[in-house]
Amino acid sequence: MNAKSVVQTEPKHKQLGLTDAEVIEMYRYMVTARKFDERNLLLQRAGKINFHVSGIGQETTQVAAAFALDRERDYFLPYYRDYGFVLAVGMSLTELMLSAFAKADDPNSGGRQMPGHFGSKRLRIVTGSSPVTTQVPHAVGVALAAKMQKKDIVSYVTFGEGSSNQGDFHEGLNFAGVQKLPVIFLCENNQYAISVPVKKQLGGRVVDRAQGYGFPGVRVDGNDALEVYRVVKEARERAIRGEGPTLIEAMMYRLSPHSTSDNDLAYRTKEEVEENWKKDGIPKMKSYLIETGIWSEEQDEALLRGIQQQLKEAVEAADNAPFPRPEDTLLHVYASEGEDQ
Repeated sequence: MNAKSVVQTEPKHKQLGLTDAEVIEMYRYMVTARKFDERNLLLQRAGKINFHVSGIGQETTQVAAAFALDRERDYFLPYYRDYGFVLAVGMSLTELMLSAFAKADDPNSGGRQMPGHFGSKRLRIVTGSSPVTTQVPHAVGVALAAKMQKKDIVSYVTFGEGSSNQGDFHEGLNFAGVQKLPVIFLCENNQYAISVPVKKQLGGRVVDRAQGYGFPGVRVDGNDALEVYRVVKEARERAIRGEGPTLIEAMMYRLSPHSTSDNDLAYRTKEEVEENWKKDGIPKMKSYLIETGIWSEEQDEALLRGIQQQLKEAVEAADNAPFPRPEDTLLHVYASEGEDQ
């Protein structure tokens, strides 16, 4: 009997064009975002910051998507839980902490908006606002400008599944579909619109709504970093080819309360939350790296120590930074003649 030859296949990340260093970096950003989130929950309880909207459970999708985009050229319109995403495109822990502490040096809004309202001209993060879903038509406008200027860039926007019931969502998708614009719509479906479960807020699936506007919809496991990377990368390539937008529905679970003012156990059970912790994408990514032979427990421990030190320094810097001055209330609200905006 002839012996069967064993075909050695490359790890999935290499099949997708990612190097060992890139996939490790992806994991590093996921863990950093998680630890930042956990630290902010503690800071709020200690009275150091006023409010925090958590994104625990959503970091895997956020970071993987960032790696699939052109972080040097594309434009980004993240929603208020996207700490992992903004870290991966270049925002620092200190910058995020300045926002959490509402300090004058906060690059997002100078301490004027709530945390999570990201904005950075340097990183091409278009400033968000409090009304839910307004970032969707804004992203469509960015994509229209890119098409008119014949630039090979993509506009990327995220939102929760509750947002897909808003008028801005439907108007944005319709216009993008008609004009075949280079925009990626990514829904981070975390199963809850604050306290309302998805079964009580959606008729059908978010992903199927793309069909009504004439472009593809793709549903992906939001806890699988490499699958999210693949889907977003394909959507970007499609947009650059001039084939129009894609709606992606990443399925995940919000493992923490909606915000620090929310008691999530008033509308869901402890058992439900514990069951979903088993699906968390960060431990899955760690296991993949170890199984692939490019990571170890010792490296993981060193990573955690490094992140904790970075967080300590970021908290100290933000805590000691000055608050906005009353006389600067209108700074950056009105443009001065000749001012570069």
